[in-house]
Amino acid sequence: MGDTFGGSGGGCCPPMDLFRSEPMQLVQLIIPIESAHHTISYLGDLALIQFKDLNVEKSPFQRTYAAQIKKCAEMARKLRFLKEQMSKAGISSSGKTMMRVDIDVDDLEIKLGELESELVEINANGEKLQRAYSELAEYKLVLHKSGEFFYSARSSATAQQREIEARSISEESVDTPLLLEQEMSTDPAKQVKLGFLAGLVPREKSMAFERILFRATRGNVFLRQSAVEEPVTDPVSGEKIEKNVFVVFYSGEKVKNKILKICDAFGANRYSFPEDLGKQAQMITEVSGRLSELKTTIDVGLLHRGNLLQTIGDQFEYWNLLVRKEKSIYHTLNMLSIDVTKKCLVAEGWSPTFATKQIQDALQRASFDSNSQVGAIFQVLHTMESPPTYFRTNKFTSAFQEIVDAYGVAKYQEANPGVFTIVTFPFLFAVMFGDWGHGICLLLATLFFIIREKKLSNQKLGDITEMTFGGRYVIMMMALFSIYTGLIYNEFFSVPFELFGPSAYACRDLSCRDASTAGLIKVRRTYPLGVDPVWHGTRSELPFLNSLKMKMSILLGVAQMNLGIILSYFNAQFFQNSINIWFQFVPQMIFLNSLFGYLSVLIIMKWCTGSQADLYHIMIYMFLSPTDDLGENQLFIGQKTAQIVLLLLALFAVPWMLLPKPFLLKKQHEERHQSQSYIPLQSTEDTFQLDTSHDSHDHEEFEFGEVFVHQLIHTIEFVLGAVSNTASYLRLWALSLAHSELSSVFYEKVLLLAWGFNNVIILIVGIIVFICATVGVLLVMETLSAFLHALRLHWVEFQNKFYEGDGYKFCPFTFTLLGEEDDY
Repeated sequence: MGDTFGGSGGGCCPPMDLFRSEPMQLVQLIIPIESAHHTISYLGDLALIQFKDLNVEKSPFQRTYAAQIKKCAEMARKLRFLKEQMSKAGISSSGKTMMRVDIDVDDLEIKLGELESELVEINANGEKLQRAYSELAEYKLVLHKSGEFFYSARSSATAQQREIEARSISEESVDTPLLLEQEMSTDPAKQVKLGFLAGLVPREKSMAFERILFRATRGNVFLRQSAVEEPVTDPVSGEKIEKNVFVVFYSGEKVKNKILKICDAFGANRYSFPEDLGKQAQMITEVSGRLSELKTTIDVGLLHRGNLLQTIGDQFEYWNLLVRKEKSIYHTLNMLSIDVTKKCLVAEGWSPTFATKQIQDALQRASFDSNSQVGAIFQVLHTMESPPTYFRTNKFTSAFQEIVDAYGVAKYQEANPGVFTIVTFPFLFAVMFGDWGHGICLLLATLFFIIREKKLSNQKLGDITEMTFGGRYVIMMMALFSIYTGLIYNEFFSVPFELFGPSAYACRDLSCRDASTAGLIKVRRTYPLGVDPVWHGTRSELPFLNSLKMKMSILLGVAQMNLGIILSYFNAQFFQNSINIWFQFVPQMIFLNSLFGYLSVLIIMKWCTGSQADLYHIMIYMFLSPTDDLGENQLFIGQKTAQIVLLLLALFAVPWMLLPKPFLLKKQHEERHQSQSYIPLQSTEDTFQLDTSHDSHDHEEFEFGEVFVHQLIHTIEFVLGAVSNTASYLRLWALSLAHSELSSVFYEKVLLLAWGFNNVIILIVGIIVFICATVGVLLVMETLSAFLHALRLHWVEFQNKFYEGDGYKFCPFTFTLLGEEDDY
């Protein structure tokens, strides 16, 4: 549950105890209105009280401090607006405030309003200036391109006119057409006057624009387009778009109206254009001057906006934290009930018993700082309600506790498997992952996170990296245990080493080395630690290691299951439940150890005596023919009698678990009701303090059939689970074997094969493939696989023997999590 809640209490806190959760108490605080804000603020800094909502029936708008929360929400909206403006400008809020200025919340509200108004005004002015600048830039392009078109058209028309005049003078005869003479002599007043429109149209729409113009006017227009080389900033959208400059010639007002509508539909911006060349040059000069002025104005505005946003960025984190803190205080105040006199607030909440002195000190300090004439009242309430579960963890134990909490939060003060998980979880992982070379690689990887944990804890990491960083101490323990089990298995990337001395065996003659182990004789003392390296590479290696690891898996499984059942005894003793001790713990211990405890003893005896007895045969015929003679499978005198007794005990333990408990529970219920019929009246104070919800619970009818069926299911589950759970621990053997064989394949078929070619390039390629396969398969996939299997063994095989996990976490009111992103 994190080391953030009361983890550093100095000398006032008792030493950490993970086996039982902290003793909790339901406290009531009566706080004067004038000191309520300071009180909640100091309690949030303390982070040792979980408030109960005493206004569940009220909607958020009906609560006392709805207006203040609305004000905080408005400030949060303004902060979001400021953050958006900063991100658009490429300015990041500095995590460490350079010049932190203490500011009141009311002053902050005014300041945020002023900053928002100023930025809105700056943005609006900037958009207007930018739009005007873009329009002038387009206008300048139209003047240039259309001017070129008109100049070329006028030049060609003048040349054509001169040519016609010259031809008419030189070739005038009887054959000259009369119409030409009529055309030349037409009255200028009767000539048709053509109008024109100029502007820019997006290049992707230019072809469709031309076709629509032609169809709408039935071909009575003349369109000329010229492409603009560089993309143009559109005044409306502000985006850079490739455009064409166009000039449309038309005749008549109706045609003009049609052209204007088509221009609007295609988003074509139109600009006025003078025919006179002198006016064109003058317009270009004016537009260029205005563009220069606008550019200067825009640059000054952007500089002012950047400086303003930089100033905001220096204080943003502090303001953001202040608003979040203020909002969380008022949210908590809304959970408190207001007194009838409206002069004080009543709060109820859970806190650890060791925190009483700290809470009282915080209440006194809040009364003093708020100049309250009346101090807050602190009192402990008696209740039948189940308290929350709170374990004080540190950065090492918190990850192991999270593994347990992922299955279910412990019931209040029941035995916590997290204590044992710190050792058993990495150990069972290492049994499956045993290779001290791979263990060293894991250790180096996790030491990187541990050494840099201060720096990395303040950074935003990716999902997978953050998960790995959170479990860095779990991985460290897994790596250390993997090094230990690797030394026991004598495997370093599947290669054995004589680390603790020479092998105890030697070949009788030269022919025995590659054939089998039949020719080996013991010439020295037994290899002091782990598997003798001589076993590796022989024909007997796989049968020997299979037998060793399979038997070891059963021993570890039976030991851990026994530990789980023993913890159920401590739970029953702590909660003073004698029924669970005599009719759950005792028969379960008898049943499990009569069968699989006996098998574990046989395994150890066989190892110690070197017997050739077949344990499969012994266990099978213990059920099928318990009275038959064991013959060569007998390991000790009186084994047959012992097996019959153990079998009878196992059979007797099943009805012992099933039958008495429901009847005893029914008898207990009846006795409780008889005693409650004659209990004396409670005192007024006790009646007020006791939770009334338990009365209806105590007077519920006892459903004997439901209790009996539940006990039947529990008995069947344990009996079948004793077999299946023991078999489940064989995954330790299977995954250990798979890891060893995979490592051996990569070493022999990749590294040694590449070495055998006597080629540097092939060797380098082989080393790269070996490293990639080792990291990708053995250090990533196999680590994840062994982690999940160890997790299953703890959740299913170990914890289901004693762990109920139906509690709820202690979640105190705290400000430590306000730095995380969340919705306002």
